[in-house]
Amino acid sequence: MLPLPVVEAAPATVPHESASRSGRSARPANHRGPRLPPWLKRPLPRGNGNNFTHNLLQDLRLETVCENARCPNRPECWAQRTATFMILGNVCTRPCSFCSVPKGTPQSVDEDEPERLAEACVRLGLRHVVITSVTRDDLPDGGAEHFVRCLEAVRRRLPHATLEVLTPDFQGHVAAIDRVIAARPHVFNHNLETVPRLYRVARGRAEYRRSLALLARVKEKDPAIFTKAGLMLGLGETLDEVLEVFADLRSIGCDIVTLGQYLAPTLHHSLPVARYLPPEEFDSIAQLARLLGFRHVVAGPFVRSSYHAAEMLPAHSA
Repeated sequence: MLPLPVVEAAPATVPHESASRSGRSARPANHRGPRLPPWLKRPLPRGNGNNFTHNLLQDLRLETVCENARCPNRPECWAQRTATFMILGNVCTRPCSFCSVPKGTPQSVDEDEPERLAEACVRLGLRHVVITSVTRDDLPDGGAEHFVRCLEAVRRRLPHATLEVLTPDFQGHVAAIDRVIAARPHVFNHNLETVPRLYRVARGRAEYRRSLALLARVKEKDPAIFTKAGLMLGLGETLDEVLEVFADLRSIGCDIVTLGQYLAPTLHHSLPVARYLPPEEFDSIAQLARLLGFRHVVAGPFVRSSYHAAEMLPAHSA
């Protein structure tokens, strides 16, 4: 098959344009490539839900991937009083070039975090809870036990809520992976992020086969848990490469796949966008994924693995 066409690399965040003396917007001198396409622009939501969520998270001293990863869906999700919780601090031990989460030496584990997280879920009235984390290669178990404690705390307070984890790879340590599996989240998500050829430039110390092995392990240990993986598009991948990833995921029984546009978190981010895919191209690629047998496929420029996550559960799919 033909590769996805590539255009000149360009940052995909909303341009931080400076006003010229004439009063018209002007691009910064170092801005490369086309402006943000129209399908990646949308109005901000109205109402006070955004402030409610923001204040609640501050009050309970909780981190979210919404803020730390500069997710473009944050205003919409927070306005609907939902968020994706990021546990184990906001400093990551992996230098992935696509991500804006701070890198460095993390602080010690906050033992009170599970209860504060559960309290937030109650106050927000969540029926589906998504818990992710920074990668903690500094911890012997990669933070697996803390994931379990958070799941247990939420389950005690909201016994009827569905639970989803979006975990790092735990460096492939089977005991850590099995510990989270044993806590029985309804959905076990681990993002592949991109195609194998681009791992070195995009994912630092991550390994494609190690990530596949994690998802395979979940299905092997507990087939009742839905497995899920996400890909960013627009990094220079080809359609053949994307289809090969789909085939790999289906070979290990992955249930759900999400496809979204990579958006560089800042104008000067080290990993630029190679291409903006239009919505209709996401639709076409999603249809190819469905033909391979995934139970649920969600694709679009603003799709993220935890965006409208409750609607991605196979029980909710048509």
